[in-house]
Amino acid sequence: MREVKGETNTQSSQRSGYFLSPHLAVDFFFFFSPILWQVTLWLKEVFENQPIPHYEVNPQTVEILYNLKEYSETRERDLAFLVEDTEQKAAEYEAQAKYLEDLLTKGLGLSLSSLSSEGATYLNTLVNSAITLGTKDTSLASFFCAINDMSSELYATESKNKELELELASMNKKLTAALAMEKRLEEDLRKTRDYLEVERVKAESRSQNLKFLRDKSEDFKIRIKAAEEKLAANGLDYSLMHQSLVSMSEKLEEMQKEVVPVKRELDSYLDLTPNPSLVQVKVEEARRELNDLEAELSKEILMLTLEMPESRKNKFT
Repeated sequence: MREVKGETNTQSSQRSGYFLSPHLAVDFFFFFSPILWQVTLWLKEVFENQPIPHYEVNPQTVEILYNLKEYSETRERDLAFLVEDTEQKAAEYEAQAKYLEDLLTKGLGLSLSSLSSEGATYLNTLVNSAITLGTKDTSLASFFCAINDMSSELYATESKNKELELELASMNKKLTAALAMEKRLEEDLRKTRDYLEVERVKAESRSQNLKFLRDKSEDFKIRIKAAEEKLAANGLDYSLMHQSLVSMSEKLEEMQKEVVPVKRELDSYLDLTPNPSLVQVKVEEARRELNDLEAELSKEILMLTLEMPESRKNKFT
């Protein structure tokens, strides 16, 4: 609608000899739109004799106010329908009450003033029961239907309560199990912390012992090196050192082991009786080999004796 009007007004303005820009045209037609007039009239109705609060007039605010107007009018219509329905029901209840009153007074000759206090109490109890049960009247069928409905609701409520009790019991069991597990986890965590603390102390002790052993090893190395330098300055023969003596002892043991099979072979030859000349030759060879080994062994022993210091010679002699 705005576009059609805009085109018409633009054409008329062109025919009149002047031309509006698109932006000014939109503002012009916006300020003269029916929605803005409706919103303005609605605000006047709402505030009546009071001045309308200042607000920025633009398409967005007008649209919001228009939607608010539509919602307010719809709500007022709904309230009017509700009031009308309530008034209609009140009129029906008044007519029914008048009918019952006429029936009691004219037909049966009873009135509220003619009832005894006990009868009035019974009547009030009956009315209150009907109101509490929400029955349309005080007939026995209405009371039975209302009681049945309430019994059904009571049964459904009790069933729901039982389900909730079972669910609560299950949740209590789960909560108890969770608390027990939490307690076990806390105990395990405490034990783990204690174990880690003990292991940390042990590790620190081992680290200190290792540092002490390393320091001692370095000290011994320095002392050994100083002793070796001192012995070397005094003219010590390195062949008499412990390592050299151990090596010579190992060689002596190997030579003694080599002599044992030769002696066994010699004993086997001594047991032979045939061919005395051949036996004599073998015996002589074995004897020469044995003498050579014994000579070499004696030579090694003599060399060891000569290389030993005087203090050790005196000790052995």
